Amino acid sequence: MIINSIKRRTLLGAGLAGASMLAMPAVLRAQDKSLKVGVYGGYFKDSFDKNIFPEFTKATGIAIESVAEPTGEAWLVQLEQAARAGQAPADVSMMSQVAMLKGQATDLWTPIDMAKIKNGSNLLDRFVNKYPDGRIAGIGAVSWYITLVTNTDVYKEAPTSWQAFWDPANADKLGLLALVSNSFLLEVTAKTFMGGTNALDTEEGILKTFEKLAEVKPNVRLWYRDEAQFEQALKSGEIPMGQYYHDVTGLAAADGHPVRSTFPKEGGIQDSGCWALSRASQKVEEAHIFIDYMCQPAVQATLSRKVGTSPTVKRESTDLTDKEFAAVSSDIEPIVPRYDLYQTKSDWLNQKWTELIVG
Repeated sequence: MIINSIKRRTLLGAGLAGASMLAMPAVLRAQDKSLKVGVYGGYFKDSFDKNIFPEFTKATGIAIESVAEPTGEAWLVQLEQAARAGQAPADVSMMSQVAMLKGQATDLWTPIDMAKIKNGSNLLDRFVNKYPDGRIAGIGAVSWYITLVTNTDVYKEAPTSWQAFWDPANADKLGLLALVSNSFLLEVTAKTFMGGTNALDTEEGILKTFEKLAEVKPNVRLWYRDEAQFEQALKSGEIPMGQYYHDVTGLAAADGHPVRSTFPKEGGIQDSGCWALSRASQKVEEAHIFIDYMCQPAVQATLSRKVGTSPTVKRESTDLTDKEFAAVSSDIEPIVPRYDLYQTKSDWLNQKWTELIVG
């Protein structure tokens, strides 16, 4: 990244620094104030680097150095280890909800002062992540939906409920995500058949839900880990029904593929990432300016248009048209994953999942 090379060059002496000052005054001025921001690597990071960070720097004079985070828990482990040594590989990071809970357990996140987040009033309540004592651990960065997807050549009518997964007519036709902690099928089962996800409050309730979910097994052709593999099979009609990302399915449909994404009446599954500030970061002021900026309805609308994420702020606060909103979200109350279970009962859930569902 250009900022890094300028930093290295400035150390070589005033002569070189003077020369680059003429060429890039904005970057160097901004460099007095800078922030390292961790974002999911690949497409996400590219989109933020192109559509979001330059505008932030223009508006605030704070330079952003974006860091590609590895997936899964690896980034959490790196942040934890670095914080113990007083280091921050990134000041602010986009973290999964389960990683947020695990980080809370070690007080990894510097609490956010909501008095400095003027745009916080626009946030939907579920996107304010709190420590058990009420301190704010993180703020919703982006969210996305997993929905019921079908091949339109095979299914002329869109299904209206997740119950379609259990319909004997759909034997050997489903592609479902392979992990208990990324498919959220326990939550889908609880919402569809058990009156809501509070059915998962007890181990007895969870086992009943597993029993009901096990009934879909004859209908599952593929438990997928590789998204591209399922997407291909959905487009060709080889696996004509399943669960997949709403925005990606919409893009495939727009490209002319015979696929559709449906928000069932019980709701789509809404997953999300949070902005969180490492306790080792010295950039508390800049971090608050950044998080406040990202909570602006206009920025959330830009993310919806350019990155395909669902707004973390109230729909009416944005200028998204009905069509733009429908491309990334829905007014149907979502199924929100029970992230607490994947933190407290992770091993047990994985064991039961293998034993009763995918094994």
